[in-house]
Amino acid sequence: MTLQAKLDAFKADFKAGKPPYNAPADIHPVMERATAELIASGAASRSLKVGDMAPLFTLKDADGVPQSSADLLASGPLVLSFYRGVWCPYCNLELQALQAFLPTVLENGASLLAISPQIAANSRKAQRINELQFPILGDPRNDVAAAFGLRFQLPDYLIELYKNLRNDLPTFNDDPSWTLPMPARFVIGQDGVIRYAEVNPDYTQRPEPEAMLDALRS
Repeated sequence: MTLQAKLDAFKADFKAGKPPYNAPADIHPVMERATAELIASGAASRSLKVGDMAPLFTLKDADGVPQSSADLLASGPLVLSFYRGVWCPYCNLELQALQAFLPTVLENGASLLAISPQIAANSRKAQRINELQFPILGDPRNDVAAAFGLRFQLPDYLIELYKNLRNDLPTFNDDPSWTLPMPARFVIGQDGVIRYAEVNPDYTQRPEPEAMLDALRS
């Protein structure tokens, strides 16, 4: 089953309120409104594109070890996956798909990093439950996401919904700002130029890992 097929199946079960989700029916129009407004804002069109220079960064992994993009690029291409957090089931399904694709990434001499605004404890949880063998880096305040053009502010009505669902982003991220990154995936060449870029303001839609294969091989 493809990654998107798994995401679509989860979305159908979630909207149907099937256990263990038991999601109230009235939350879905609110979430869909927020997604539609983010799409209409054109935010994705302002993110970095193929041919742009990727900003350099140093972020800590889940064990507190600094990871430098410059150092990693000295050894080969770099694959980056920006995601919302361990609380997002769509993100976890994508991380699992990337883990399955990891041997192909390594065979092409590249490194794979996931980047999230969550605190280190939540990154360790994500690595554990998804059985990941690649690092998750913490991006405090979504600053690196902002450098890639991905950071956005949640609207007030969605913040209220998240609070009612006990989806407490300020605690998850140790950041009161209520910002998130749009899910995104990049392949960066050793020269620092972006070879592949996929940004989608609809968090329920994710590209297949194989979509970046040509960029990895080039």
